[in-house]
Amino acid sequence: MSPIVSLREVHKTFGANPVLKGVSFEVNKGEMIAIIGASGSGKSTALRCMDRLETIDSGSIEVAGIRVDDPAVDLKQLRREVGIVFQSYNLFPHLTVEANIMLALRHVKRQTRDQARATALQVLEKVGLRAKADAYPEQLSGGQQQRVAIARSLAMAPKVMLFDEVTSALDPQLTGEVLRVMEDLAAGGMTMLLVTHEMAFARRVADRIIFMHQGKVWETGPGEMLDQPRTPELRAFLDNGL
Repeated sequence: MSPIVSLREVHKTFGANPVLKGVSFEVNKGEMIAIIGASGSGKSTALRCMDRLETIDSGSIEVAGIRVDDPAVDLKQLRREVGIVFQSYNLFPHLTVEANIMLALRHVKRQTRDQARATALQVLEKVGLRAKADAYPEQLSGGQQQRVAIARSLAMAPKVMLFDEVTSALDPQLTGEVLRVMEDLAAGGMTMLLVTHEMAFARRVADRIIFMHQGKVWETGPGEMLDQPRTPELRAFLDNGL
């Protein structure tokens, strides 16, 4: 089985600052991968390159059969296949929860209003928020808004979901809400890459953990690698309590 995500020797520089220095890894369909590392290690940049929010300097990236580094890549097609959720929810404050989710379904997938509404309610059910369909973002907690952002991505039926530190702005109780949704998605077979500082969650749920350090994949393995780090760099990272 060929991997659904493949990065090969990916390099990315911002100005004079090299952020990715030859990053290579593969993800198989249905895998949940947690990417960990200190701030500045390149983990969020690697994620953003997979959705072509950043362009790479060299190397190759293929996601869901699409060559992301191809200058002629069809970005609309890529964004249909790859969902990405950020730390900031990016919901439209003037639209209801349901309308936030229906927007891309109507304009990108060209669904009818009834189709889009049915899809919106279906994904809201999945994240436990069907009862909030008519609410506005400001009426929701941070955890609920983040779950709506996840539902909005799910509505597009992506083949791969990317999560960039989606719980870092939330308090522990709200973090738990969001992580439970992500755990359910992983159990349902969604291919997911997750940049996170939630070590206990990564250890318990991830099929593999990728530790990035100074722009490189430094160590990779199952959750148990957090109990027995092979490199002094991972040991130091974990000892810092991150």
